[in-house]
Parts: sequence; structure tokens; C-alpha cells
Amino acid sequence: MNAQNVNAPSAYFLAEVSNEIETHTLSLIVDNEPGVLARVIGLFSGRGYNIDSLTVSETEHEKHLSRITIVTTGTPMIIEQIRHQLDRLVPVHRVTDLTVRARRLNQDKPLERELALIKVVGDGDKRLEALRLADAFKATVIDATTEHFVFEITGRTSKIEQFISIMKPLGLVEVSRTGVAAVQRGSEGL
Repeated sequence: MNAQNVNAPSAYFLAEVSNEIETHTLSLIVDNEPGVLARVIGLFSGRGYNIDSLTVSETEHEKHLSRITIVTTGTPMIIEQIRHQLDRLVPVHRVTDLTVRARRLNQDKPLERELALIKVVGDGDKRLEALRLADAFKATVIDATTEHFVFEITGRTSKIEQFISIMKPLGLVEVSRTGVAAVQRGSEGL
């Protein structure tokens, strides 16, 4: 009987599996045709995956291509499953995990921006405080009456969240958000 060296490397290398929940930004290039978005969303809902942000727009009119940007969370294994399953959908030309790509290229996170319209109702000191804070956050007043303001603000999701939270006690009544638009840093495209 041969004695096996338990310290010898295994022929079946198993990578360490992380159970830590991560947020990833996925970018998809898809055919711009009816039903594509429903198939992508169906993949997520059918498997119980959540979409934190979803942005869709035609990017190449002549080629009839659209770009879908999805922000989702999960363990690295779940994110990899999502990516592979999206890659197999017929109208999907390319799936890029911008978060993983940035790590692989030793770059900062991808450039991500969101736009929000935020309505605040108030008067007196609260009204003045809302204007002062909007200026500090570089939010623009795009509509105003003596009773309300509508602010437009762009930036990272964390900036939008912070602005919304400080507007709550000042009379926040409505928020409309676009979802995340993202591109990879550097000179390469998708």
C-alpha cells in the first residue's frame, strides 16, 4: 500500500469560496428588439436574484444595439452564475462584469453615475436649509414655487442616497431616479 502525502498539492484544486455578499455592475450589449429586456429580467426573477439598478438605452442605432446596465448583489459564485446565464441568452452579444474587470486591470471601480429628481416641500428655515444643502451637493433647482423645489442631482449612488436622507426631515415628498449608468475606466471599450 502506498502512503499518500497529505501535504502534496491535489490534482483537484478547489478555489477558496467566498460567501461574502458583493455588489457588481454588469454591462450587456443586446439586440434592440421587443422582449429582450423581459428575457433578461426573467432570468433574474426566475432564479430569485435581485436587481438593485437597471438602465437600458439604445447605443448604436445603425446596428440596432442597446446597452443594459445592471447593478446586482450576491456571492462571487452567484455573480458568476448570473454572468454565465446572461451570456447564454440569444439576444445578448456580450456580458461584462465591470467590477471584476476593474479588479483584473488593477483599476479603480468603474465610473458610475446616476441622476435623480427630488421634490422637497417646505417654507421658512427648512426651505433655506434645503437650498443651502442643495448648493453644497451641487444639486440644481429645475422647478420652484413658493411651496416646493425640484432638485436635479447627478453622481455616484452613495451621493444620491446621502442627499435624499438629508432632505427627508426638510420636507422630501418624491424621488425619481434613473438607475446607474457605468463605463469602464481607461481607453478600452466593451
